[in-house]
Amino acid sequence: MIRTLATLLALAAAVPAVAQDHSHMDHMQMPPAAPAQPTAQPAEKTTEPAAPAEAAEPTGTDQSPGSAPPPPVPMPHYADRVWGGDVMARSRDAMMAEEGGGQRFAQLLLDRAEWKDGGYAWEGEGWYGGDIHRLVVKSEGEGGDRLDAAEVQALYSRAIDPYFNLQAGIRQDIRPTPARTYVTVGVEGLAPYWFELNAAAFLSTKGELLGRIEGYYDQRLTQRLILQTRAELNLSAQDIRETGTGSGLTNAELGLRLRYEIAREFAPYVGVNWERRFGDTRRFGRAAGDDSGGIGLVAGIRAWF
Repeated sequence: MIRTLATLLALAAAVPAVAQDHSHMDHMQMPPAAPAQPTAQPAEKTTEPAAPAEAAEPTGTDQSPGSAPPPPVPMPHYADRVWGGDVMARSRDAMMAEEGGGQRFAQLLLDRAEWKDGGYAWEGEGWYGGDIHRLVVKSEGEGGDRLDAAEVQALYSRAIDPYFNLQAGIRQDIRPTPARTYVTVGVEGLAPYWFELNAAAFLSTKGELLGRIEGYYDQRLTQRLILQTRAELNLSAQDIRETGTGSGLTNAELGLRLRYEIAREFAPYVGVNWERRFGDTRRFGRAAGDDSGGIGLVAGIRAWF
């Protein structure tokens, strides 16, 4: 027992000494580095001249100019390899002509074939051609007990934009007599808000200058019922006593027609029409026993083929 107690006291006395020694230790201090060993100097290398590289062949614009033919142009159309360039070129030309307005069409339009108070009247045209170039034949006239007025026009029509055509040609009057032949220049087309317009100037072989402006508008009431308003003005630069035409505004015509399209190509109509002569034209007409105009009912058909 006594021996065990003496051993514990001895151990307790030894602990402060060990702790004191441990507290004076520098844990951050690194051990001294070992002395550097001398490095061996690399041995001197003997360099030998490199073998010259072989010169590359010049390409592209680095080549010297010459007279060799150029390489063939790549084919943009694969079908040329199968069917041949000439055959496919003709096919492409035909396709471009059709897509670019080169197709040919024909139409015959009887715009008015009508009965009116004490007489009849007609107006129509036929044309053949494409979207750009056309040959147009027009005719209109009126009469009662006799044929009072009749004319025929043969025109070349050329599209000047998507909506209007420039027209030029010949007009031949059959009535009134003496007959006249005119050179014709005019425009025809679709104005804004869907008004159909036609304006022309006529110069006769005798130097007489006439003018005409006409237009109409179709108001679709239903899919088959259409109300059309129409107006026409005729003018003259001088008096023409032989034909009963006075200078200035010679006559005007206003009409209102309601048509029913039994088919798109065939439509009967009824309406009212007002006509009036003016100035010397009215005076010449009265001297010949004709009235100066008035208002009346009309009925007729409109058809196209």
